[in-house]
Amino acid sequence: MAQEYTAQRYIEQYKDAAVHYMEEYGCPASIILAIAMHESAHGSSRVARYLNNHFGIKGPNTSKEIRSAYKGYASVEESYADFIEFLKRRKGSRELFERYQPHEYQKWVQGIARSGYAHSPSWSAKVIGIIREYNLDDLDSQPAAGEVAASLDEPVETETYTVKQGDTLYDIARKYGTTVKDLQRNNGLTHSRLHIGQQLIL
Repeated sequence: MAQEYTAQRYIEQYKDAAVHYMEEYGCPASIILAIAMHESAHGSSRVARYLNNHFGIKGPNTSKEIRSAYKGYASVEESYADFIEFLKRRKGSRELFERYQPHEYQKWVQGIARSGYAHSPSWSAKVIGIIREYNLDDLDSQPAAGEVAASLDEPVETETYTVKQGDTLYDIARKYGTTVKDLQRNNGLTHSRLHIGQQLIL
């Protein structure tokens, strides 16, 4: 019987690994799982099946089944461990481990996008969408009671906006009381081009 690649099956299979790496390093379990689900198509992509690579990290492999620029791993767990190491060794993302707590998944997503991990302008919104659809943030460590008061002034919800015909970053920024620079930073954009249906984090 062919393996079934579904979101729920993937979560059940790998949530313990995601929680383990969250507890060891501080990166939210929801982030680890959602990015893996997005990048590997719930483990069904060829890179995931033949190389055990669930995060789209490039590097050497010895696979005879496929020719690929993506890194090969002996196990899926090894791929998870290398994803954390990848974030910790990159200048743009290693600061996230010091700056944010495991329950602040929105800020982690924005920080990882800003670091240049993904090039798609809708990547952040898609990852957040996966976290919310499957309540993956329920796996994240929550702040202790004494820490809650200190974070009350932090925005809890991340608002998103769907680009419509004729929209510009300037117009959206003015409408929602933000700046073009902030919109670009929050969404990992290096330009001002938009396309209809694109999801932006405000």
